[in-house]
Amino acid sequence: MSGKKARDKKSCSALESIDFKNALEQFQSLVEKMIIQKTKESSGLYTKDGDEIDYDKFYSTTRTLFGPAVKDQNIQAFFRKIMSNPDEGPEWPEIFGCFTEGRDDMSSPSKENMVLLISEKQQITHSVVKRKDVIKGIVKVPHLHLTITASQRGVLTVFNKQMKVLATIDVEDTAWITGCDYLPNLKYVVAVTESTIILWDYISKESKSDGFVIKPMKNCLLCVCTVTMADNLAKDTILIGDYKGYVYLLTITSDDFIMKQSKTGKVSQFKVMDSESFDIPKRKLHDDWVGKIKYFPALKRFGSCSTDSTNSFVLDDIKRLEDQLPVKEFSVPKGVNAFTYCGKAKVIVTGGNDRILRLWNPVVNYSPIGKLLGHRHSIVDIVTNEKDQHVISLSCAKVFRVWDIQTLSPLQVFYEDHGTPEEMNSFPMVFDNDHGLLFTGSEVIDIYPLANVIQYSKELPQTHEKSLNVLLYNRTFHQILSICTESILKVWDLETGSQIYQIEDAHGVNTEVTCAAIEINGVYLATGACDGTVKIWEFESGQEIKALPLAQHSDDEHRVLKIIYLKADKGQHAVIVLEQRGKIKIIQGDSAQTDLHVTWVLPEIVPFPRRDPVVYLSLKPSSLQTQDFFPEIRLLCNTSSMKNDTETFLSSVDIKCFDVSKEEGFKMIATGSANGQINLWDFESASKNAESDEINTEIKTAEETSSCKNTQNPEMTAQLLSAKAGYSPLLASAHESSCIRLWSIQGNLMKELRPFSEHPSGPLTALCTDIFTKILLAGSKEGYIIRWNIASYLEDSRNKKSKIKEELCWRAHATEVVDLFIEEDKNVIATASIDGSIRLWHARTGYYFGYFGQARTFELSDTSRLILPSDVKDFSAIIKEESQHTEKKEVLYPLRLDRDKMQKIVLGQVAYLFDASIIHLLDNSYDIDH
Repeated sequence: MSGKKARDKKSCSALESIDFKNALEQFQSLVEKMIIQKTKESSGLYTKDGDEIDYDKFYSTTRTLFGPAVKDQNIQAFFRKIMSNPDEGPEWPEIFGCFTEGRDDMSSPSKENMVLLISEKQQITHSVVKRKDVIKGIVKVPHLHLTITASQRGVLTVFNKQMKVLATIDVEDTAWITGCDYLPNLKYVVAVTESTIILWDYISKESKSDGFVIKPMKNCLLCVCTVTMADNLAKDTILIGDYKGYVYLLTITSDDFIMKQSKTGKVSQFKVMDSESFDIPKRKLHDDWVGKIKYFPALKRFGSCSTDSTNSFVLDDIKRLEDQLPVKEFSVPKGVNAFTYCGKAKVIVTGGNDRILRLWNPVVNYSPIGKLLGHRHSIVDIVTNEKDQHVISLSCAKVFRVWDIQTLSPLQVFYEDHGTPEEMNSFPMVFDNDHGLLFTGSEVIDIYPLANVIQYSKELPQTHEKSLNVLLYNRTFHQILSICTESILKVWDLETGSQIYQIEDAHGVNTEVTCAAIEINGVYLATGACDGTVKIWEFESGQEIKALPLAQHSDDEHRVLKIIYLKADKGQHAVIVLEQRGKIKIIQGDSAQTDLHVTWVLPEIVPFPRRDPVVYLSLKPSSLQTQDFFPEIRLLCNTSSMKNDTETFLSSVDIKCFDVSKEEGFKMIATGSANGQINLWDFESASKNAESDEINTEIKTAEETSSCKNTQNPEMTAQLLSAKAGYSPLLASAHESSCIRLWSIQGNLMKELRPFSEHPSGPLTALCTDIFTKILLAGSKEGYIIRWNIASYLEDSRNKKSKIKEELCWRAHATEVVDLFIEEDKNVIATASIDGSIRLWHARTGYYFGYFGQARTFELSDTSRLILPSDVKDFSAIIKEESQHTEKKEVLYPLRLDRDKMQKIVLGQVAYLFDASIIHLLDNSYDIDH
């Protein structure tokens, strides 16, 4: 008690010797700068400069301001709280260790601030040990999803991904097992006893033998590890440590199993190989027992430790075991019992009988770069959580401690209440970085999950509370726009997942925003609503700049289904919209006007003749002088009487989607209807012959048998073919039957794609390509995402040998996919669903990064941990070449209309695919002038 009073008195005298008021003001200013910096970092708006405040700068400034009045651990804790939650940073008294009510972190932790969730611990009670036995070694084999355990009394067990026993064996050897590992090339389990090396063939079902045993070994073997090499030769190299401080290097090949067997007539559990027949280099590195030995592929070095105070830890190349060159030695008082390597931080962490964790630079062995204090008993094992940059240490008193390797601060302490003190001296641990699990072994296997992994696997992803209508990507700002049926507009940062801003009731109270588009430069945003209104916004600020007034007699027929940006230049804005009743309009506004107005209307769907897919419409010559985009048209004859002639004409249907092409040589509008009908409006010929009195444009339907060669205007067809010579546009349509069809603009079916999956994907509801038109993505009503590679096919679509390869299929949502897009630079895919969530995936593997609106930020560079949303159970399936569907024979004729099936087909989306990869027409931000 007197010691505490003395320390308090010293702190008070330190505070009295400084200008506390001035120091406190400077400190609060420092904290405010840190909060601003962290906030900008979260939104992606911060650029590093000389004024950046990191931990070292914060520590030195705080120490300069308050001197010895503040303690190192309080500075660390204060810094970490600001970095983890800048919105609710700590109060300034906490820098002196004074906590306000309810903020004492030393109280029992809640689930939210736990690192490892003890309450969710899983225990494997399978008899992996004998009576009065203990697990001496536990190993993870990540690429095979295997877990291997070895008990002291000779039980070897291999578990699968679900921790079900694949194979187990009771070794008939009187000597105790002291360690184990896995040989990846030979596919054997290696274990060492006091006098032998066991090679267990856990796969073979041969009854005569379970593998091989190398004996006799002169010294008592204590530990073993595999040297991971880049080659895939039929050999493996292992390192072994013994009780005299020697480290052995042994290479085993598949030929050794045949050539080096001892000739003995005695039948035994393992075939014997004489140790004298192997060349086993060894070198004495320590003056005491070799406690642990590991190989670090990232360093291309092995490490071995001992309780020897002089040669406590050795880190060097395995070649040093074959020569007598000096090795890199680290000296630690009372030696080292355990060590690990942190790849991201590039530090070695050691722990031993002096109860201190030391951090070392791998190339500097004379002094540690940091120390972690807290254990009250000898440290017996250490592992690394590489993804989160945490170190987990265990003492012989059964106390686990979790540390943040970046800030050198403690995160969690917990106690294991089973096992005897004798067992704890060799309590093995391993961390599964792929799944965020800590495995420990005693007489049972305990598995501790990370709290955030449990949280992310149980919570239902939610970006909006209501179903989503819109998902768009602004390539200029690298931001995502989402709009739900409740008309809440949100903008997100793609790389971090943090929200930037939101707008509520964008078109008024109780007015649903149904669609949106971003112009190609990313500066402006257009939105359409259920009442037919259209608005233009500045994307970055979210400020409204123009609007189409509400119609006097607005009803649900004016509901805007889709909107595409045509132009945004010098105050002039032009968008083309599709209304509920099937009308397509161009809406414009310039800098002199605050309101938008309709400047062009495409007629409602007209009846089509069954025997001739071309209907000729009259063009107003004067319209080309006033209309920048598409000419005005009208029917040449009165077709109102034909609408009831079902034998001769197709009836009018509801348009569900449309897309636009204004690329040079192709002035077209494509529309898709609820019954599967695709209509192509071709304005190119009309634009090129504007001075003639007999100018026509045409509408083509892909459901008739006639090709354009049979039309009444063959000259126009020839011009169209000439215009696209060497540059063939295609049309893609997604259907309820789970297929995608590629069409020529003459209405011929070029290709039909069907997803290859063991689970039916359901009706397709969304379609998109990358900006280079090499990848085609589709989303389905069942929540599946399918990826095709179409690059080679589009290079020569007329070649029958050109193929489209399906590369990936996975379930992204449990409900219908509304929209999706691919971002090529970040190599990610974003998907939106009616479940209200937007989820982010790796574009090539289907790895799940998380959802927009989650607490943690995305880590797009790290795909090591396999996590799925709570409503998805299956991981992505990469489609191999041999698994592809056998392609159907090419159809040599255009589609014929089947009226019985026509009503069952529903179009999901329509898009143009261009071989030249110049424009990406699935992007709503398409600029007509680009």
